[in-house]
Amino acid sequence: MTEPEPTEADYLRQLELVARDVVHAAHDEGWLSYAPDPADATPLQRAVNELARHIRRQHFEGDGCVEDRPLQHLGGAALITPSTDDYLSGCARLGVEARPEGWALWYTWDEKARPHTMVTTALDTTRGLLESWSTGHDLHPAQPLRAQIAAIVRGWPGPVVLSPSHAKKIGLTGH
Repeated sequence: MTEPEPTEADYLRQLELVARDVVHAAHDEGWLSYAPDPADATPLQRAVNELARHIRRQHFEGDGCVEDRPLQHLGGAALITPSTDDYLSGCARLGVEARPEGWALWYTWDEKARPHTMVTTALDTTRGLLESWSTGHDLHPAQPLRAQIAAIVRGWPGPVVLSPSHAKKIGLTGH
């Protein structure tokens, strides 16, 4: 009996595993660098270092790796849940009904660079996103489906965790 063809996700996971093997081998040889490449790095070393910088993260649903949707550039994100202080007043300010699961807030801009908050049901995606950002990985998720968007509110009300790129852009990188 022949094995079934791998799914797209299986194929991508296999590529990632092989890439991790390459990165681990470079580390074991003592030349892997997550920092900028040394001046004497060979083209192969530069390519492997670049590969290592891009696979140092966890995957989660909506991370943009396998979804067939464009990425949504975010300035920040947050989760508000019933355990959050002022959850009910936050929901009222955002114009959405309180839900037992809470809401994910995605801070972005419109085509005229005005800040907006997207109130979404993409809680798991947002948890993965916040975890990735906490390790310094500047990841931006796939655009939410229309059904996942409950409201779009002008401005960035409420709590916000800045994306690494936006924190850098506005000078809040801790340097």
